[in-house]
Amino acid sequence: MGMIRLGYPTQNLTLRASTNRTLRLSTMGNAEKISTLVHRNLADLEDILRWNARYGFGLFRMGQSLIPFASHPAFPYDWQEEHARELRRAGSLAGKLDIRLSMHPGQYIQPGSPDPAISRRSIDELRYTARIFSMMGLTDGIIVLHAGGAHGDLRSSARRFVKALCDEEEILRHLALENDERIWTVEEVVDLAITLGVPAITDNLHHALNPGSITLRGALDLSLPTWEVRGTRPKVHLSSQAPGKQPGAHAYAIEPGDWTRLIDALDGRDTDVMLEAKGKERSLEKLGLSPGMLTSDP
Repeated sequence: MGMIRLGYPTQNLTLRASTNRTLRLSTMGNAEKISTLVHRNLADLEDILRWNARYGFGLFRMGQSLIPFASHPAFPYDWQEEHARELRRAGSLAGKLDIRLSMHPGQYIQPGSPDPAISRRSIDELRYTARIFSMMGLTDGIIVLHAGGAHGDLRSSARRFVKALCDEEEILRHLALENDERIWTVEEVVDLAITLGVPAITDNLHHALNPGSITLRGALDLSLPTWEVRGTRPKVHLSSQAPGKQPGAHAYAIEPGDWTRLIDALDGRDTDVMLEAKGKERSLEKLGLSPGMLTSDP
């Protein structure tokens, strides 16, 4: 018998609470406006954590704009000093409630880019993300990252990716690599993750669009054991294709067939499942499931 914990990203529609408020880059010089946004993001994070604990969600992905533009060289104040107390308090609450937190820098974050400026900015954003977890006191926080573009040569891109990150201890402490729908298959991401000594995440929808030569169960057979390097529960992503949208676009809810295929492929293994759906905490509505700890018997 396996056990599954569920989570969702960035905001709670029921509470109308968000951890991802941001602003235009052109207004970044307004320190008071940014600070106000961050205080609201962090206050809502605590509300979401308490709600999640009450209703059985064991995971939550914080918005990448928890502190918008924090990695930008022109950020107008010392965010680490300004928000240290709030971050410690939120991290302590997450630990007390046993809710695992993550963040997911966007696809524009590409440490393996052949453009040194893009690689440098990518590392800066990942350092900010890792520092959030360190300041929150979380050892199991996860930075989910795609491997980026192939830039004409997947092997060269992989070498640049590893070179850019191999000495970034704080980032590697939290990093996990995810397959994507066009370039990096689960097999390729697992190889890259093993080289860096970090775990890999299988995303079901990305895998369906870019499966390489293996089934979903085969993908999980490769990615789930990589979490042994951390000694923590494996993590996977689950979503459904939005009808009429471009391939890879997330639907509002999880379709029953996608849930069933994942459960069958897990074959009873303990796993944390991030529900990547527009409906956030409501994405289970078609499944008739309670979001608490679920069994994953095949």
